[in-house]
Amino acid sequence: MTSPDATVVQWQERGEARQARWRSESGWPAPKQVQLADDQLTADTAYRAACEGTALLWRGDFQNARQLLQALGRRLDRSSRKRPDAAASPADLFYRYRQEQGRRARVLGLLVVEVQGDHVIDLRRAPDLRVACTEAWGPPDGQPCVVALRELIGLVGAHEWRKNGVEVPVLGARIHPHYGVFSPVRGEYLDLVAKAPLPADKSLSWDIGTGTGVIAALLAKRGIERVVATDLSPRALACARDNIGRLHLQDRVEIVEADLFPQGTAPLIVCNPPWLPGKPSSLLDQAIFDPASRMLRSFLAGLRLHLAPGGEGWLVLSDLAEHLGLRTREDLLGWIAAGGLVVRERLDVRPRHPKAGDPTDPLAQARSREVTSLWRLAPG
Repeated sequence: MTSPDATVVQWQERGEARQARWRSESGWPAPKQVQLADDQLTADTAYRAACEGTALLWRGDFQNARQLLQALGRRLDRSSRKRPDAAASPADLFYRYRQEQGRRARVLGLLVVEVQGDHVIDLRRAPDLRVACTEAWGPPDGQPCVVALRELIGLVGAHEWRKNGVEVPVLGARIHPHYGVFSPVRGEYLDLVAKAPLPADKSLSWDIGTGTGVIAALLAKRGIERVVATDLSPRALACARDNIGRLHLQDRVEIVEADLFPQGTAPLIVCNPPWLPGKPSSLLDQAIFDPASRMLRSFLAGLRLHLAPGGEGWLVLSDLAEHLGLRTREDLLGWIAAGGLVVRERLDVRPRHPKAGDPTDPLAQARSREVTSLWRLAPG
């Protein structure tokens, strides 16, 4: 059955027309073609249908659906295995990589399930995901929805991250990321924040784009008397408040909804913007991709006006974009100079995450040269 509405999924079942709200945190439109699927469906048939754009609304065993999703992933892996083009530029390799990832997400996102209005999944061997769904979507509203199984599994992973937290050694504590808020799994940039010399005036610091609140907490732990942490994302703001409360720092860290800077000036302003220019394709991508480097450029353009006399700004940024040909060092230095800023010092660290040393990664060559830096910036 074809659905003309991008927010509603429609299908035929037992001779009746059915419909439900479409839910996609990645912003994908509702599938237009929907067919019912169960345990009798073979992986090859499912793969062909999904590649042609037909959504498979699962009515069989939940665990079998998970196995089918894995089988679809293996077929996508086989179809994408190509010998690297030695003549391709790093930027070309990156764009091909993103295109392939986008295709993978679209195909896998067409295996879908119905979630009842009380966040219950009415399938055999379906787990109880009511807590995970409530954390991600809010309290049940009584309206059923259809969601990609892949996204639903992501809710489970996010729930476990939120419940167990992520150990942050330099903080001496755990940070609990919420659904859709990027987890501080790359600890090297936090090492830079932990060792950079603080200004003489430790009365106030701003953390721009706080996310989980980890940098704000670290600044408070280092002795900053008051930290103002800003973000625009409601999920990030809730996550930061939760973490600051868990760490008993709510008397010293204030969470503020703002597009970059709050009102006034501060002796220290810290920003860890998304590191790659590009359009995000999911919630978590928003912490990685910065369209046209908007946040980076806006931070550098406005920093000087918001620094207190004698103050400095810390820009925490990877140079992976430079190795991928997405941005040049000259671009970055030009934006710094255009903002009336000079570089006092640059602290560097090599990444330690698993992909940094994975030779099978399509971007391995660029990742092998990546350096994360903390730029200490001051008015020129």
